[in-house]
Amino acid sequence: MKIKPLSDHILIEPIKEEEKTKAGILLPETAEKEKPEQGKVIAVGPGRKTSSGKIIPLEVKPGQRVLFTKYGPNEIKIDGKEYLIAKEEDILAILE
Repeated sequence: MKIKPLSDHILIEPIKEEEKTKAGILLPETAEKEKPEQGKVIAVGPGRKTSSGKIIPLEVKPGQRVLFTKYGPNEIKIDGKEYLIAKEEDILAILE
């Protein structure tokens, strides 16, 4: 299935955190984990529309790795795989 986000929405594939603590202890699947805050941009919408109707293109592009707010994006499942949909304002930085 192909998804094309609308407006200033961005489809993000979350990057899973390492399953190990700094001391080297492996965490089991049942351990409560924080939501990921990094992800790879899969698709972007055309951009935000101004009151005059002009479209302002998004700064992020597909393939970039981004840092986003923890609770801003909405979680979705497509073909059994988890993704996030966020607005451009939820993206804090592009990781290079």
